[in-house]
Amino acid sequence: MITCYVISIPFKYSKSSLLSLLPVLFLGLQLTAQQLPFLKLSEDRSYIETAGGDPFLWLGDTAWELVHRLDREEVKKYLENREVKGFTVIQTVILAEMDGLNTPNANGDKPLIDKDPTRLNEAYFKYLDFVISEAEKHGLYVGLLPAWGDKFNKRWGVGPEIFTPQNAREYGRLLGKRYKDYPNIIWILGGDRIPEKNVHFEIIRALAQGISEEDKNHLISYHPSGAKLASDFVDESWLDIDMYQSGHSSTAKEYQYSERSRDKNIKRPVINGEARYEDIPDRFWENKDFGRLDETDVRVSAYWSLLGGGAGYTYGSNDIWQMYDQGKIPSLEARLGWKTALNLPGAQQMKYLRELFSSLEWQNMVPAPELISGSNPQDEGYILASQAPDFALFYSPEGRSIEVDLQELNFLGSNAYWFNPRQGITEEILAGKSFKNGIFKPPTSGRGNDWLLVLLPDSQKFKLKKLF
Repeated sequence: MITCYVISIPFKYSKSSLLSLLPVLFLGLQLTAQQLPFLKLSEDRSYIETAGGDPFLWLGDTAWELVHRLDREEVKKYLENREVKGFTVIQTVILAEMDGLNTPNANGDKPLIDKDPTRLNEAYFKYLDFVISEAEKHGLYVGLLPAWGDKFNKRWGVGPEIFTPQNAREYGRLLGKRYKDYPNIIWILGGDRIPEKNVHFEIIRALAQGISEEDKNHLISYHPSGAKLASDFVDESWLDIDMYQSGHSSTAKEYQYSERSRDKNIKRPVINGEARYEDIPDRFWENKDFGRLDETDVRVSAYWSLLGGGAGYTYGSNDIWQMYDQGKIPSLEARLGWKTALNLPGAQQMKYLRELFSSLEWQNMVPAPELISGSNPQDEGYILASQAPDFALFYSPEGRSIEVDLQELNFLGSNAYWFNPRQGITEEILAGKSFKNGIFKPPTSGRGNDWLLVLLPDSQKFKLKKLF
C-alpha cells in the first residue's frame, strides 16, 4: 500500500522543471510505502508479535499450489479476496506437491535446474518474488514452505526425493540469502510429513541451519502430517513456532494439541496449521461416506483451536489448497473450482472471528476448564472456556447451556454477551435475564448453532472492532 501526498510548489514552472521534480516525487512515494513489520516471539514466547510489540493473530489460508498453478492476475484476485476477508497469513509452497518439480508453473517455468536444489531457476523465483511482494501490498504474510514433504520422504505422492543433508543446507542458504529482507515471510519446513529415518532428521536440520545462516530475521515453524504435533518430532532450538495438523475429520479434538505443546521443554506459540477443509470428504482416508465437512466444521475447528490455547489457526478449502479449476485433475473430489470456493461461508466467517479477537486482548487468554461446572462430555458439542485478566470466553459448538463457576472468574461481576460466529453479530444478555446462578442458555441449539459467550467486568462494555 502506498500513501500519496499532494505537494504545493510556490514557483513558476516549465516542462523541464517538472521533469526535474520526478525523482523527488518518486523518492517520496518510496519513503511513504507501508512496509509490513517483521515478526518475532513475545517475551514469554506464548504468541507472535510484530517488531513493534503488537500481538499478531495468525489467521491463515491454505494455498499450497498458489505459486505453482496461478498466473499473475489470478494471484492478485486471490490475495485481494483474502485481504477483504481478514486473513493475515497465506501458506504456500515453493517446490509444490502436485508434481511441482516436473510440471511447470503458469508461466512455463520449473523451480530447479535438473531437479538440483542448489541450482535455482531464476525465472521461477522471480515469480515467487512477485507473489510475496504482492501479498505484502495486501497486508498479508506468507507462510512459505521450501518444499513439500515428498521431496525428502516420499511415503505417498509424486516425489521424487531429491534432498540430501548437503544440498538441503545449500538450498536453505540460497533461500535465506534471497528472502532475508522481505518482512512478510514465516518459514515452514516439513510439508505434510514427519521424519521417519535418521537421514530425514538430518535433511530437516540442515535445511533449518542453511536458512538461519543467511536469514536472522524470520521465524521458523514445521508442518507435520495429519493428527501430529511438530514438536513431538523436531523439538529443537531452531523451531520457533510449534504447529499441528488436526486433520480433516469432524471428530478431531483440536484443543488437545496446545496442551501437549505446553508440556515441552521449550515454550512456543502453537498454530493449527491444517485443519478441517471446507467441502472436503470427511475422513476421506477411511474410504467411507461420512459426507463433506462444511462451515460448521470450520468454525468448531477454529474456535476450539484458539480457545484451547492456540496463537493462530489456518482455514482451508478443498478447492483452494490445490487451486482446482477446469482442465485440472481434481484431488480429493474437488468440485467447485477455486474462484467459486473463495466465497464459501466458512471463509467469510473467518472475518467475524478476526473482528472478535481483535476486539479483545486475546494474547492474554489461557484455557480455563475450571470455569465450567456440571457435565461437559468431550463429544462434538464439548464446551471450551478460556480467560484473561479482564474477560472470559466460552464456546458452545452445539448451543448447549453453559454452567459457569462465577467464583473462578479473574474479575468481579460481569457483563454478558452472546456472539454469533455464523453472522458476526453480538447480543447483550440483559440484567433482567439474571445470570447470578451462572447458567447461560444460548438462543438456539443443535448442530450448526454454535455460540460464544463473552463475559466482561461490570465496568466494561463489549464492542466489536471493525477492521474491514
